[in-house]
Amino acid sequence: MYQERVTKLKKLLQMSELDGIIITNGDNMRYLSGFLGGEGDGLVVVSQAGVSVITDARYEEELGQSMDDNATLIITRNYYQTAADIIEKQNLQRVGFEDDLPFKIFDLLDELIVAEEFLPVPGIIEAMREIKDINELKALQKACDISIAAFNAILPKIKPGMTELEISNELDYEARKRGAQKASFDTIVASGWRGALPHGLASNKPIATGELVTIDFGYFVDGYTSDITRTFAVGAISAELEEIYEIVRVAQKLVVESVFNGVPSSELDRIGRDYITKAGYGKEFNHGMGHGIGLAIHEGPNISRSLTDEMVTNNLLTIEPGIYLPNIGGVRIEDDIIVTENGYINLTADLTTELIHI
Repeated sequence: MYQERVTKLKKLLQMSELDGIIITNGDNMRYLSGFLGGEGDGLVVVSQAGVSVITDARYEEELGQSMDDNATLIITRNYYQTAADIIEKQNLQRVGFEDDLPFKIFDLLDELIVAEEFLPVPGIIEAMREIKDINELKALQKACDISIAAFNAILPKIKPGMTELEISNELDYEARKRGAQKASFDTIVASGWRGALPHGLASNKPIATGELVTIDFGYFVDGYTSDITRTFAVGAISAELEEIYEIVRVAQKLVVESVFNGVPSSELDRIGRDYITKAGYGKEFNHGMGHGIGLAIHEGPNISRSLTDEMVTNNLLTIEPGIYLPNIGGVRIEDDIIVTENGYINLTADLTTELIHI
């Protein structure tokens, strides 16, 4: 698995006229080598000569079991000097680095590395990660299944008077009980007027009858994440809240059903945004239509009115339109979608988007 990715990266390096690249981003290191350390725990050097994973003894046994045979594991605390030594030994003259490399580390490497050029390479590995392989898709489906099971477990327990934090904690517990490694982000539970906050983290506010409650949640399983949002009603709600829920539900459905290999990002955004705008709530939809997920909760491709990039087979997208009414409430619905040659697969289809009343 890792060898195929490294081979592809080597071809991209050749096309970019690069002799090698230093990788420090934790997700990118994991993607190419299986190294589970974070940024600052080591680094990876890739060149035509091979892959060197440089880290300390904490990860030696783990990597010894998971790394491909063609990769070289180097155990040391002196990560950066070791990387510089490899570059000098292999006579690498044009060496790339990720554009999110912290300046402090860049400054250190720039002093140590003997090469004609040490230059940023924006998004080269991130672009590879946008297209998922079969193992990644299986992990993403598993993450979605566990997340859905956790949501279904807590829904019957939610009652007026429970606080947003209690709901959030119960959901996180149910997900972990089913095998989730950790939450992908601080679980969002936003009820009543707080539903107008797109990223309203769970608070001590009790939920009450007559309110909408939005829960945005995701969990890492086998290194890959889900990202799901559902909004439900606590008892009977106003006609206005019923209306905006139905507008968002239809808009989201229209976008999901428009996904296929080759559809432009801007077109997906336009379809949902135009529907919401024509319904009179364009200004109340104040964020992007969606984004990619995988090893990270936010990765490419992004879905935006300003992007003309085309979706390709095995992209994994979230589709998440919303309407937010200050001092009243809000609605967001989000599914996780695989792009296929002629359409899509909805990994979260088992979780209904019809309005649920508890």
